[in-house]
Amino acid sequence: MAEFGYTLMGEQSAPTALVDDAVRAESAGFDFAVCSDHYYPWLAEQGHAPYAWAVLGAAAYATSRIGLMSFVTCPIRRYHPAVVAQKAATVALLSGGRFTLGLGAGENLNEHVVGAWPHVNQRHSMLEEALAIIAPLLRGDTVHHDGAHFQVPEARLWDRPADGVPVALAVSGPSSCELAGRYADAVVVTEPKPQLFDLYDNAGGRGKPRYGQVPVCYGPDEAQCRKIAHDQFRWSGLGWPVNAELPDHTSFAAASASVTEDEVAQAITCGPDLERHVQAVRKYLDAGCSHVALVQVGAQGQEAFLDFAERELLPALRGS
Repeated sequence: MAEFGYTLMGEQSAPTALVDDAVRAESAGFDFAVCSDHYYPWLAEQGHAPYAWAVLGAAAYATSRIGLMSFVTCPIRRYHPAVVAQKAATVALLSGGRFTLGLGAGENLNEHVVGAWPHVNQRHSMLEEALAIIAPLLRGDTVHHDGAHFQVPEARLWDRPADGVPVALAVSGPSSCELAGRYADAVVVTEPKPQLFDLYDNAGGRGKPRYGQVPVCYGPDEAQCRKIAHDQFRWSGLGWPVNAELPDHTSFAAASASVTEDEVAQAITCGPDLERHVQAVRKYLDAGCSHVALVQVGAQGQEAFLDFAERELLPALRGS
């Protein structure tokens, strides 16, 4: 049976609100919560970007049942992979084994704050090397690594779960799916493309969890929801090649200046209609996702969305 998640979207909410929302999502019946890991918001209108790992630690301690996941962390520039492994092990312990480490190749938006953004070929090479460091550390090995991109003279995790920490990898094509087959316990996709899961299966991922994420903007007034979605999420239709390269929120504002409200509303279901939101999620289930996280667009709408999810949306999804 599919599992359904709630997104702690740091780009649109302050850290205390995110932890409070995680607690409410657990009581509403969500199976897991994913946390974005950004240094910048996509657009200035969103207005936030707290440190995701502090939020995850607080949420781990404040909740008791709901799964937690970084969605996703880039281990190649802003964070050294040995430190990523330590953070993941600590949050896994704080949560009692409820944490999954979600990893990906990252975006210029967040990683350029510590140095130049590498070319895509170099990023993929760095990600593979980072995974080769993180995986043995999470298993409990002592790591000595002298590579093309990272040096680890000696590292060992002194506090880690005895059975390790599951790793999920964001994938977009054959090379990342092959990498996920070698290193990951699950995959993350940004689009409902069954062929990505076929590639992952062929690389060794058959039967493992596969995550997707669906933005929605629930509210009683569809017109108002459309305005919120356009104001805060018009960047999302630019596509991954663009999203990975633009350096800051002003660049995303310029790149999305011609995106219309109607175009955003075609991609993001807006308003109170339950069936439309269910259908948006079902596209990912039909593509092969076993886990789907929902994003409620707009910080002010979280309470109403969580009430709606508990009362109507989650029962409808689980009954579909």
